[in-house]
Amino acid sequence: MTKLSVNINKIATLRNARGGDRPNVVQVAKDCERFGAQGITVHPRPDERHIRYRDVYDLKDIVTTEFNIEGNPTPDFLKLVKEVRPEQATLVPDAPDAITSNAGWDTLKHKDFLTDVILELKELGIRTSIFVDPEESMIEGAALVGTDRVELYTEAYASNYHSNREEAIKPYLAAAIKAQEFGIGLNAGHDLDLDNLKYLKDTLPGLLEVSIGHALICDALYFGLENTIQLYLRQLK
Repeated sequence: MTKLSVNINKIATLRNARGGDRPNVVQVAKDCERFGAQGITVHPRPDERHIRYRDVYDLKDIVTTEFNIEGNPTPDFLKLVKEVRPEQATLVPDAPDAITSNAGWDTLKHKDFLTDVILELKELGIRTSIFVDPEESMIEGAALVGTDRVELYTEAYASNYHSNREEAIKPYLAAAIKAQEFGIGLNAGHDLDLDNLKYLKDTLPGLLEVSIGHALICDALYFGLENTIQLYLRQLK
C-alpha cells in the first residue's frame, strides 16, 4: 500500500489568517495520525506565511509516524532540518515568492550542490528525496547525486487527467520505471485528489508515498477530516 502523508500547511494558513492558535497545528497533526495518516508533511517557507519554523520544532516530538519536511535547502532550512532530524527531507527548488511549488530540480545542472546537501543529511540518518519533473534525464541526475528517493511533481498529470489520463500518465510511468532501474524510491505530490489519485497509484510501479494537502483539506470542509483521510487511504489500497 502506498503511504499517505498529510501536508498540514493549509491548517497553518487558516490559523495565521486570524492570529492566535486556532486551529492548532500540533493537535491537527495528532488527529491526522489518529485518523490513519501514515505521515505528516510540512513545507516551511522563509516568510513563514503558513507553517512557521517554531511549528516544525513543536511537531518534532509529536509526530509518531513519518515526519517529512519539504523546502528549498537554504542555510536556514538546512539548520532546521539538521536540528529536527525528520525521517525524510524533501528538497524543493521553490523561489521565496512562489505561491506553491511549481517546478522540479534540474538535477544535472545542480549536481554538485545537491550532492553536497544530500551527503550532509544522509550522514545524520535523514532519508532524502528530490522534487523532480517527470523526465527520465532528471531521474538519472537524481541517481548521480545519491538521493534515496525522488518525488514526482504531479501538477501536469492532475491538469490533464480528465481530458486524457492515459496520455497524462505516460511521462510519469517512464520516470517511475527509470527510478526502479536506478534503485531510487518513488514519491509523488502536487494537485493529487480523490479523482486522480487511484489511477496514479495503480499505474506507477513502486509508488511508496504521496503527500497531499490542499485538496485533502478542501475535502475535509465537506466530509470531515477523519472521513476524508479514510477516503484517501481507500484510493491507495
